[in-house]
Amino acid sequence: MTDKRDLVKTLDFQLDVQSDNESLLYDATLEARSVYNESIRLAKQGVDWDVIPDRVADDANLVKNTTQRVVAKALGAVENYYEYDDFGQPSHTKDGAYPLRANYEEGYNLSLTDDGDVAFRISAKPYRHVKGVLEGSDAHLDVLRTALTSDEWKIGTAEALFHDNNAELHVTVTNTERVVRGKENSRTVIGVDVNEDNVALTALSEDGVENSLVIDFPEIKFERHRYFTIRKRVQNAGKDSIHDTLEAREERFVRDRLHKVSRHIVEWSHQFEKPCIVFEDLKEMRDSINYGARMNRRLHHLPFRALQFYTSYKASFEGIPTGWINPEYTSQRCPMCGHTERANRNKKRFKCRSCSHQDHSDHSASVNIAVKGIEKHQDWNVPALNSLPVVRKVRRQASGAVDAPAVTHSTARGYQADGQVGVSD
Repeated sequence: MTDKRDLVKTLDFQLDVQSDNESLLYDATLEARSVYNESIRLAKQGVDWDVIPDRVADDANLVKNTTQRVVAKALGAVENYYEYDDFGQPSHTKDGAYPLRANYEEGYNLSLTDDGDVAFRISAKPYRHVKGVLEGSDAHLDVLRTALTSDEWKIGTAEALFHDNNAELHVTVTNTERVVRGKENSRTVIGVDVNEDNVALTALSEDGVENSLVIDFPEIKFERHRYFTIRKRVQNAGKDSIHDTLEAREERFVRDRLHKVSRHIVEWSHQFEKPCIVFEDLKEMRDSINYGARMNRRLHHLPFRALQFYTSYKASFEGIPTGWINPEYTSQRCPMCGHTERANRNKKRFKCRSCSHQDHSDHSASVNIAVKGIEKHQDWNVPALNSLPVVRKVRRQASGAVDAPAVTHSTARGYQADGQVGVSD
């Protein structure tokens, strides 16, 4: 069985702007900031949301379509606050430039030149346009060229913005005919255990465990704590004006790391026969977290769902299906004998109190997730697990993944040297 689904991808480009129109684009992003701030302010005052778009558009020096898209994003931020109540109400005093949001063929246009470049035209202000060509990775340019010439692709909303003083355009494209193999046709199940500082993977087939991997990303936890500390100091110093800037930097950093990790997961899964990636369904986890203010803040900021989402849609673009299982007891159950007890796990060490099996605790959880994935989504039996192979760990760094073999707790302690990371207690 196969499945056709709409898959959305965001493509990032730099703008090679003609003449000195870059200043026009920057002025437009400042106007977009004013639109965003005014929309948030009116929403906080209790103004009817149906009235806000026209009320803001009357005073905005932007194309009406662009104004409506910016207002919609601002009201979406308020809506998320009322739905989740996680991070406080969005600020209506945002500083700096703010992305111009526009619909394709209304606020911006793209076309292929005779030289094979992709030309753009952005309606920055009423009757005033910014023109030039897009620059970026060959992979993203190839996808966009295909989208411009194929009926299977649709080009959607884009954002024009400034990142590190460089003009960029982020374009969303949708493939309406992408075929994804059904979960039940898979021959290998990849169990994925997402944690605060790593993600553990185990590939399980009818023959047993094919391979295992633990990808470390401790910098996400470190950077989140660092930015939290900076924001507290800024707040105590009465400099709330840079709060949103710090929050945006943190968000970009985390999003970049999660995209790299999710790409690594999909690439690793490709080596196995007809893989299916299986996650724990953690959507109810937030409601059950209550370990005190400091721990709650840490756990609520964990990128569980974001990493699962990034991995899922990247896998879909590669034709790899994803599945979800109940997370109950995955971290406490022994994959060898089935004994379940909270005391089996102590930080990164798993030691079964029944059969004395020892392992990296996150690796053990990923095995259990794969087993549950087979039980839920496959028509073949779970293989007998008489032994588990040594788990390998890698750490994401700026230059890519640093790979190092690692041993399980039952045989030796790990090590850390020259950027290579093993398993440690």
